[in-house]
Amino acid sequence: MPVGDIHIGTSGWSYKGWRGPFYPQKLRAADWLNFYAGQFTTTEINASFYRLPTIETVTKWAAHTPAHFLFCPKMSRYLTHMKKLLDPEEPLERFFAVFDNIKDRLGPVLIQLPAQVRYNEGKIEHFFKVLKKVYRDHEFVLEFRHDTWLEKGALAMLSEYDVGAVISQSGVGWPYTEMVTAKNIYVRFHGPGKLYASSYSDDMLKGFAKKFRKWVKQGHTVWAYFNNDVHAYAVKDAARLKAFCGQE
Repeated sequence: MPVGDIHIGTSGWSYKGWRGPFYPQKLRAADWLNFYAGQFTTTEINASFYRLPTIETVTKWAAHTPAHFLFCPKMSRYLTHMKKLLDPEEPLERFFAVFDNIKDRLGPVLIQLPAQVRYNEGKIEHFFKVLKKVYRDHEFVLEFRHDTWLEKGALAMLSEYDVGAVISQSGVGWPYTEMVTAKNIYVRFHGPGKLYASSYSDDMLKGFAKKFRKWVKQGHTVWAYFNNDVHAYAVKDAARLKAFCGQE
């Protein structure tokens, strides 16, 4: 089984609470990414959701990680949470003006929607058409928080535009589907109990490892990120999932 088609990491790497449990106590925060990249081959960029980094910053991130290390940037909340995907052209242009500088180091771009954004065929199709026309060299996945996205028409549109429906695992009842809508299958682990602050059992992780192997055999690429950062659960769980997937 080609484990290179399974990418496992965490949702970001810069957490003060990881000093000690993961990062050496005396390691400078500026060196955390380099240390992280010695353990994992990919990460989400959570910071870009709150504020776009500079071109200089993303270039440094790429320079301080191995050539095979991949980043999955999170779309700006200005577009997803404030504009709610309306008039996406200018926000997308600003986002990719930064990240196209490390285009060869990117995995799928994560688009996370707020709970109040329902599936709206006209608005969503316009957004997807812009992605397909202007940013066809990029790949996208979408994490939704409203149940209308589980309807047949919504999932069909994701499939039509090759946008992966994120498998969002949490203990708080967020919409959940394992419907495969694109070549990229993207899983986010938010904590099976308390949100961001609970750890996964071996049985749950082994179950996902089995699914990952099946999906890879079917020709898919799997991306899995742990967002349960409290108490450094994310790095511990990611390391265990890597082992269950045969990645040393």
